[in-house]
Amino acid sequence: MPRMLDVSDDVRAEIGDAEADRLLAGENAPGTYDCTSCRTPGDSEQERTSTVLFIGDETAVLAFAHSTCLPSQVVQVSEEQLQGAVRSITGDGGAPAAASHAPSPAAQPIPGQAAPQAQQAVLGVTSGLVLISGELHPALVVEPTGPIARPGAASGMDEFLTLLVEQGFTPTAQVGQVPPVLHGWSVLLAMGQLHAVLQPGTAGLGQVAWWQAHQPLHVTDSWRAAANKTNSVLVFAAPSGTIGRQPREDLLRDALDKAAANGLLVGATMPLAGT
Repeated sequence: MPRMLDVSDDVRAEIGDAEADRLLAGENAPGTYDCTSCRTPGDSEQERTSTVLFIGDETAVLAFAHSTCLPSQVVQVSEEQLQGAVRSITGDGGAPAAASHAPSPAAQPIPGQAAPQAQQAVLGVTSGLVLISGELHPALVVEPTGPIARPGAASGMDEFLTLLVEQGFTPTAQVGQVPPVLHGWSVLLAMGQLHAVLQPGTAGLGQVAWWQAHQPLHVTDSWRAAANKTNSVLVFAAPSGTIGRQPREDLLRDALDKAAANGLLVGATMPLAGT
């Protein structure tokens, strides 16, 4: 029986026309499935269903999601993350996700390079709720573990914020306003957890990971609820040593306010991909 499947051009290009046609005809597609985003049951015979292709360094996994949760797309992930997802799906266990307020190293290179004579910097990401005009907004705070120099620069000057502004982030003078939408970027929630911040690919390709969790990060129910309500996530970024690890959201907000007042904060609003 034909399935109510959405197969994007990007997914079709990866799996081939023959396999895509078999999926649409119902030959290789499951009738029922667990949505890769919200983890609740779905039925490709009864409701629109997206094909989501996760691609690692050596492995590719085709998953299914409610079309209302995720569009059909190709998601580039690390091999380690993909194997962890496979283990979680097959019930083979795997390492637990990091705490929602614990910064996690990035699996993707930072735009730029670590300053000379310094260890390779990675991005730490903290999730939390930010109160703006009486409404709670889901936010991610990005801070590298060391200074980020411009590629090829010899001075070693930290240009992390400058590089982000060049990519469309907006200098944030105060956290009391929602930053502008950064088109082409999005925050990916899949399998009910935070996976990546996606940016536009080059040469007309789809989105690629700008930041990617080594392991999917747990977010609180209140964070997910706020993200689903606004269908967007605020992403703030600051230079290394500006925010630090903050155990409570009020302390995180204080650190953000201080960074903004000192001209050390940029921000963007990104659409939410997934639920």
